[in-house]
Amino acid sequence: MVNVKCQFILLIFSAVLKIKADRFEPNWESLDKRQLPQWYDDAKVGIFLHWGVYSVPGFGSEWFWKNWKSGSKDYISFMKQNYPPNFTYQDFAKDFTAEFFDPQAWAKLFEKSGARYVVLTSKHHEGYTLWPSDYSFSWNVKDVGPNRDLLGDLANAVRSTSLKFGVYHSLYEWFNPLYLSDQQANFTKENFMVHKIIPEMVELVQRYQPEVLWSDGDWEASDTYWKSTKFLSWLYNESPVKDTVVTNDRWGRNISCHHGDFYTCMDRYNPKVLQKHKWENAMTIDKRSWGYRRNVNYEDFFTVKELITTLVETVSCNGNLLMNVGPTPDGRIDPIFQDRLINFGNWMAINGEAIYGSRPWTVQNDTVSNVWYTSKNNLIYAIVLNWPTDNKVILGSVSNIFKANNTKVGLLGNTDLLQWTVVKNGISINLPDKAKVKSDLVWVLIIENGDSNEISKFY
Repeated sequence: MVNVKCQFILLIFSAVLKIKADRFEPNWESLDKRQLPQWYDDAKVGIFLHWGVYSVPGFGSEWFWKNWKSGSKDYISFMKQNYPPNFTYQDFAKDFTAEFFDPQAWAKLFEKSGARYVVLTSKHHEGYTLWPSDYSFSWNVKDVGPNRDLLGDLANAVRSTSLKFGVYHSLYEWFNPLYLSDQQANFTKENFMVHKIIPEMVELVQRYQPEVLWSDGDWEASDTYWKSTKFLSWLYNESPVKDTVVTNDRWGRNISCHHGDFYTCMDRYNPKVLQKHKWENAMTIDKRSWGYRRNVNYEDFFTVKELITTLVETVSCNGNLLMNVGPTPDGRIDPIFQDRLINFGNWMAINGEAIYGSRPWTVQNDTVSNVWYTSKNNLIYAIVLNWPTDNKVILGSVSNIFKANNTKVGLLGNTDLLQWTVVKNGISINLPDKAKVKSDLVWVLIIENGDSNEISKFY
């Protein structure tokens, strides 16, 4: 009986020690040991949304207010030509109406795009919140503008699909008096951080339970001022999303590309070489702006092939792709954005096997042909960016894995296995007639070497 009791006590004690060991302390050494939730690594593709009061002028970029007040001639000229002398940035908010906003239609579009998660700007550097925050009085969607919880409505719609929902949140606010006061004191004061940002982020997480928390606006102050490690330890230990949430690396000056569940390093980051730490390429379909622009030109948009190429380069090197769309102030997603997303999704419907749940292969891209690689289980995917004129693609990086009569090659979207031969500079694979291939723009070869016969589910 004593032994049983002792064993029970030891079990309880071990459990307590494990709970303590699993907790994350408020320092980077501890936080960096957190294991990345697998859903994020498997997802590969997300949609970014920059939507706010800056969408109303729709000129230049989402930095409209800052650029205007900093003396940019283009912005000053725009305001003089189109608005009365006493017009303020806050006056734009009444025209942020979102009357055509259909969150269900948005969610269905994002699902069709092949994305697996959505990240909405809950608050950009202008400070305007897309939810009725208790910490943004008179400068939120309920008090001025659409009189509607835009963030909550989209969160519910996204979660009615197969997608996960996340939020972008800016730490700093350009013209918030509390922030400017702390800034002037060289951040030795913490009024803005303590009374605004920390309670605002806690409110955001508790109320909407995002599975991505994409931080930004951190670079002027240290992570100590932002209390980043304290907040993240709460997020990972106590919050309602502690086991599933992922965060990026923008938590203070010099923290980016060093700490975080995934690294973003800089906007439109695409190193094109393998990265050991999980990373994300946050980029814009409109090449010049994150926010909606009324003065955008057709050539300012990436083509579908360019988007797919960026995806392939990113995933091959251990990254996720987060493609940004800028909705209109009345709540529409312009047809050109819809076109890019739908056609991107059409490609993913055929070739997503090479993307979702994949991992980098031992080689990222081929030196002989314009080919990038991913892998999954016993399969290797060779993603061909340009169709060869003679219908023969040469892979220079796979020779050592090809074995006579034991290596099978197929083409996603095609019904037959392909013939291959050993040549001087690699393996030559005979492609079918291009006109008979279901996929277009970019093509995926699937390679299996061994007896597992996983390729048989495709052929």
